[in-house]
Amino acid sequence: MFFIFSIAPKERDLGPGATRTCPRCHNTAQWMRRKAFQQFTLFFVLPVARWGRREYEQCPICGATLGA
Repeated sequence: MFFIFSIAPKERDLGPGATRTCPRCHNTAQWMRRKAFQQFTLFFVLPVARWGRREYEQCPICGATLGA
């Protein structure tokens, strides 16, 4: 018997974030709230475990991030 599995980084959109001026591109926009984590998946379908969770906000123009 053998198992097919994967370990991969995943990201989720959490909705709109704060309106702020980006320190990188200097544009003012409403940033996006995101969640990133590592996920162990069995048979490429069934998520078994998640770790390394972090939330952050990302500039929609240049992609710069600020940890939340």
